[in-house]
Amino acid sequence: MSIMNFATANQTFRQLLGNGLIYRVPPFQRDYSWGEDEWDDLWQDICGLSDDNGEVTHYMGYLVLQSPDSKKFDIIDGQQRITTISILILAALGHLDDLVASGLDGDRNRRRKDNLQNSYIGYVDPVSLVPRSKLELNRHNNRYYQTYLVTLVTLPQRGLNASEHLLRSAFYWFKDKLKRSAGNGADSGETVAACIDRLVDKLFFTVITVTDELNAFKVFETLNSRGVRLSSTDLLKNYLFSVISCSDSHETELKALEERWERIVGLLGSESFPEFLRVYWNSRYKLVRKGDLFNAIRRTVTTRESAFEIMRGLDQSAAMYGALHDPLDPLWGTEERQALQHLVMCDVRQPLALLLACYERFFGAERQLFSRILRVVAVISFRYNVICNLQTHEQERTYNEVAWKVSDGTFSTYHSIVNALRCVYPEDDVFKAAFADKELPTTNSRNRKTVQYILFQIEKQRSGRAFDFERATYNLEHILPENPSDAWSHIEESQQARLLYRLGNMTLLETKVNRRAGNGDYDSKRILYSHSYFQITQAISEHYNEWNESKIYSRQSRMADVAAGIWRVEFM
Repeated sequence: MSIMNFATANQTFRQLLGNGLIYRVPPFQRDYSWGEDEWDDLWQDICGLSDDNGEVTHYMGYLVLQSPDSKKFDIIDGQQRITTISILILAALGHLDDLVASGLDGDRNRRRKDNLQNSYIGYVDPVSLVPRSKLELNRHNNRYYQTYLVTLVTLPQRGLNASEHLLRSAFYWFKDKLKRSAGNGADSGETVAACIDRLVDKLFFTVITVTDELNAFKVFETLNSRGVRLSSTDLLKNYLFSVISCSDSHETELKALEERWERIVGLLGSESFPEFLRVYWNSRYKLVRKGDLFNAIRRTVTTRESAFEIMRGLDQSAAMYGALHDPLDPLWGTEERQALQHLVMCDVRQPLALLLACYERFFGAERQLFSRILRVVAVISFRYNVICNLQTHEQERTYNEVAWKVSDGTFSTYHSIVNALRCVYPEDDVFKAAFADKELPTTNSRNRKTVQYILFQIEKQRSGRAFDFERATYNLEHILPENPSDAWSHIEESQQARLLYRLGNMTLLETKVNRRAGNGDYDSKRILYSHSYFQITQAISEHYNEWNESKIYSRQSRMADVAAGIWRVEFM
């Protein structure tokens, strides 16, 4: 078991930037992207620090740094916040410059400016005028930041990329706010300096410092699992691009790669990308858990050729991965759409690596084979995940093993693939027993859709008619009502709770008829059932003259027999 090397501490901005250390945004990290909404949020937070009833301190969130020597730090997460605060301080220095130029308390304001610049920005070499900055931005932003912002010269506005425009706009936006707040009087310099002094002491971060990319990735996985969104996507990009980038790399080549990367992330979303990456990887290699993924990539992707290969593969697979999550994608035929609707409805994700491998291997040349495997996966998922509710670890391992054997050509036929999945196919006796005992509380929408799906499939088996189970003209009927009247007192209250959400207690009913049935007694409901359009509902009226625990168990047992025939895979 590897040891995660990192340190955690709460630090103010003064402690971070006032300590003589150097901070760098990695070359391929995202460009500066904050706009007026984020600037205003930060400004309001700062203003709140000076209010009598305001915050004593303001928490700025997590800051993830990477350093092998604790001298120079890469900002792995938090560069937008650090950059914006630095621009705000530069805007304050710019305002102090203006006060000096206006002859307002010139000597003192010059000293204030020099002190703040040396403490939080860095210094400019008096001979070469080359800035020695405490902060370096990425390869698209650093030239503008160092050449114009740090030196406080007139900021050009032509020939800029989008993020440079944002850097320029941020500087003038904060400078205008500071000017409005502090004014242009004799004591304005003191007011500005006091604002910055308050800011650097009262804005604080939880700083996590790691020794390498692997530990940074593990930190991201840990925090993301707790609901704190950090970008392992950016971390992977930095690694891959650092492998690709070398002295021979042409700027147009890197630009094309960045456009490809942005297309992939834009298609999936930055939060979905890490899961896509794991599915993509597991469709080609032996199973890797989340915490080991980045290490596996670092071990495997060590050359420009291998980095280009994974970039091409990710680009080719991203659209397919998105389509597997979208049954309405025009790519799918009717049966494929139905199988995917089932997987999405039940939130079954374990087969995705296998489906991705099968799509890439078979969809173009042998689409029917892909479609058959997709249906098999849907059936197995229904038996294994939805009804039997079995542990998914071994199931995922099986799907993964079949996936990479499909990718490398070991499995190339329907029977070889399906027979390899038999170990995660619950046999009829196991499936029927689980189905006969299944409860699905329909108080949440996913369970409700699942129950409707089950009942409509059983109805289709009985009547031969197919229905759109999401249409509003049909409804789910609880025979023993969710809010039973006194007419149901023959079933003890403790029993009612156990019986209510059993599959045997639920059926299909027209919406208008369902409203009429309400919480009424069984005899009145039975009359309505006899006229229902659904044969499974008519059968309740026909076969059960009363409704109690034994009838519910009996009906559900019969449903289990029917279900075993509907959700079935024939093995050779």
